[in-house]
Amino acid sequence: MRASTAPSSALQVPLPKPESARVGIAPVATMLGSGLANQTGAAIGSLAFPVVGPIGVVAVRQYVAAVVLFAIGRPRLREFTWRQWWPVLLLALVFGTMNLSLYTAVDRIGLGLAVTLEFLGPLAIALAGSRRRVDTLYSLLAAAGVVVLMRPRPSADYLGMSLGLLAAACWAAYILLNRTVGERVPGAQGAAAAAAVSAVLFLPVGIVLAVREPVTAAALLCAVAAGVLSSAVPYAADLFTLRHVPARAFGLFMSVNPVLAALVGLVGLGQALGAAEWCGIAAIVAANALALSVGGGGRGAPKG
Repeated sequence: MRASTAPSSALQVPLPKPESARVGIAPVATMLGSGLANQTGAAIGSLAFPVVGPIGVVAVRQYVAAVVLFAIGRPRLREFTWRQWWPVLLLALVFGTMNLSLYTAVDRIGLGLAVTLEFLGPLAIALAGSRRRVDTLYSLLAAAGVVVLMRPRPSADYLGMSLGLLAAACWAAYILLNRTVGERVPGAQGAAAAAAVSAVLFLPVGIVLAVREPVTAAALLCAVAAGVLSSAVPYAADLFTLRHVPARAFGLFMSVNPVLAALVGLVGLGQALGAAEWCGIAAIVAANALALSVGGGGRGAPKG
């Protein structure tokens, strides 16, 4: 799934190097490429919205994620117990809802703002378990960013913003569920099973879209590109970087994704943001970065 955003409890990867170890150029380049691929995939996927809508793009993305993860994880589904199945099923539901709410938010408020609001999910997880007083300041900083982004104005799309916050809540649930799945299902089998179930849930969507009207080749290509760039590429990149980069540094770098999303939205989609929006994004990114750099909570597994 993704690794937005993505940290990894659902995947059993070699432990990263000690926190004091220097991060090499290759891992940094890989993390940057992963972030750009993830946001570029979302931007390309949005080009298919006029034809298949956000739900159609998400459906194809789920299919791609399922194929990639199933091939890697090779889950032995018949051996799963109910104790293993129930968190996997919940993870599949959250996975689909997270991507659908995010892509619908992208359609309404743009890539940069949608991804920024979504990042409140992992930030909430990072701060929830902390008892440090300084984290209260980080919470206030993030809250200030949200107030700036959601301030009343004639052009405000509160439904789109609410969908971004729903994506954030789903990401938080995704992290917690991934921890449970990672404890109960070996290797990547849990993530693969959840991706497969999510793809099955979206199968009727694909059938309805195909029957309702022919999907253009361009729209299908954009949706597939979204699945590859936002699921397959980040997943492979995260497997590499988690072997060479401390978990805290990995999460810290991921907090830059809202900035990457805003830049991709500006350059690729012409979605310009005002000074106030950039300040709101900066506040939320800073809250994420500070919370993680000083020892905030983990990100959980990468998103699909």
